[in-house]
Amino acid sequence: MAALGWLTPRRRPATARSVLAGEAAAEAARKSSLPDDQSSATDQDTSVLTATEEPPFPVVGDDRAAAFFDLDNTVMQGAAIFHFGRGLYKRKFFQRRELTRFAWQQAWFRLAGVEDPEHMQDARDSALSIVKGHRVSELMSIGEEIYDEYMADRIWPGTRALAQAHLDAGQRVWLVTAAPVETATIIARRLGLTGALGTVAESVDGVYTGRLVGEPLHGPAKAEAVRALAAAEGLDLDRCAAYSDSHNDIPMLSLVGHPYAINPDAKLRKHARALDWRLRDYRTGRKAAKVGIPAAAGVGALAGGTAAAVALHRRRR
Repeated sequence: MAALGWLTPRRRPATARSVLAGEAAAEAARKSSLPDDQSSATDQDTSVLTATEEPPFPVVGDDRAAAFFDLDNTVMQGAAIFHFGRGLYKRKFFQRRELTRFAWQQAWFRLAGVEDPEHMQDARDSALSIVKGHRVSELMSIGEEIYDEYMADRIWPGTRALAQAHLDAGQRVWLVTAAPVETATIIARRLGLTGALGTVAESVDGVYTGRLVGEPLHGPAKAEAVRALAAAEGLDLDRCAAYSDSHNDIPMLSLVGHPYAINPDAKLRKHARALDWRLRDYRTGRKAAKVGIPAAAGVGALAGGTAAAVALHRRRR
């Protein structure tokens, strides 16, 4: 039974390595973020709102507000690291045995619908060993191709619309993910987002060493990354929003004034309902008990689910 230990998620507090990982992710995100003038912001004077009126959300022109989106199963179906592994296999970075391992990990992720820290760590260890000795620029170039091949058609339209609503309001939007920061940055750029907070792999003279800076950006480390970025960018977390599907991201969701559960796992759904957080599920097109979606997202966003996801949901009910 010990071999199945990774099947059980383990909650843990932030550690020194979590803080280091978060600070490294925030620094990398700021270096790679898009300039503010690429947003479609328009200024709006919100001072005329009375105390009895609920302000629109997201608030147009609020430059101290931002949105933070988890990636795997929130913005994109499946896990980015697994799709990246498929692309590397196609380019003969590793052998069939490792591909089988990646395929099993992806199958588990899709069936379970949740992230397990030890399971995800195992996948990242595999990826680190594969990229060791390769140049960062080489993997960035390949990552662009892999996005087109395996990721572009897996973006949830509903979540993408939520992100666009923040952008249209002139707010910055960041991905926050345990995926490599280089991969996350490519996805953020392709979606027109501000930037990405991701796991930072150590490199020397532009070559990967096979080690991480701190630890994977997961759980408490995500919260530390958001906290560090907010401090550096002058953001007011009470005015910010965060979106995730996983209970592992409760530390990050709890940091902001506007937490959203997107395609939530059972534990996050229960937690969100208890705290009256907003819910949205794009896997089946059904609305959750409390819907908090900007009008700009549109009714058409509900078409984000796939037939396979619907079938899987029906089997699991």
